Amino acid sequence: MQFWPRVRSRSSYARIRNWPLSKEARPLGFAGYKVGMTHLLINDNRQHSLTKGTEIFCPVTIVECPPLKADSIMFYKNTQNGIKLVSQSFADSPDKELERKITIPKKKGKDAGAGERVPERAPPTHFDFIRLLCHTQPKLTIIGKKKPEMFELALGGSKEQQLAYAKERLGKEISVSEVFREGQNMDVHSLTKGKGFQGPVRRFGVQLRHHKSEKSRRNPGSLGAWNSQGHIMWRVAHAGKMGRHLRTEYNKWLVKIGNKSEEINAKGGFVHYGIVKNPYLLVKGSVGGSQKGLIRFTDPARPKKSADEAPQITYVSVESKQGR
Repeated sequence: MQFWPRVRSRSSYARIRNWPLSKEARPLGFAGYKVGMTHLLINDNRQHSLTKGTEIFCPVTIVECPPLKADSIMFYKNTQNGIKLVSQSFADSPDKELERKITIPKKKGKDAGAGERVPERAPPTHFDFIRLLCHTQPKLTIIGKKKPEMFELALGGSKEQQLAYAKERLGKEISVSEVFREGQNMDVHSLTKGKGFQGPVRRFGVQLRHHKSEKSRRNPGSLGAWNSQGHIMWRVAHAGKMGRHLRTEYNKWLVKIGNKSEEINAKGGFVHYGIVKNPYLLVKGSVGGSQKGLIRFTDPARPKKSADEAPQITYVSVESKQGR
């Protein structure tokens, strides 16, 4: 019952509800497109590892991260009913592809319907914190997509530092190397693969019944002695649609941030994706979601006491992933 209610996501990419705190004035998250998996050989440098100092096998997921673009600054204020958007300021020259996603306001300055321009000296009571409204640039990749995804990025530091950073980056690109560093831990937010309509055995792990049981073998069995409510309780494992759920993985190890795509491009390209053309991340282990899906990263909400360092990579597999 960890994931109740078991509903599918309405959006095509993850939503982040809680952001970690940081004293550094920078974005606290980033996003990229899942490419696939490969494996490395690294020298284990983790402090408490049983294989410290030896060469080990390391499976990694490749995430292509083209630069994000800051479209507008969102000014928020804390109220007794939650946070409230009090003002918004758009960039002077938004990208043409952004029209595929939203209606861009034509007026600029204080007459803009979306809010006023960035004040030179914002009074202390004007806002409590700032977020950047950014969009991705899928046109830089090979996935065959033009419509960008849009989401907010929280900023670290005091509100004066946030305002200075936001004014500097408005309308400009933000690279992944400005947000993360090699060797750190981060949280991964993604949507799992959709599996369609599945039975209770696969959906909930219900045990198969004896082959001589009456009527069925893959049903949950007895519904229990207490059924006076007149209907089957929602806790009973029944068939239904499975997958496409929002899931968060904590403290994933960022092995490498790379800029040379030829170092990791597999022979013949990656299955269901193609080749990588932009900066990329190598994240240890698997990451939820399908190829070409948007993966969002944030600073760790539950950081470890001892931080790991980036390992020395001795081998990267670039062999064909197509079984040839």
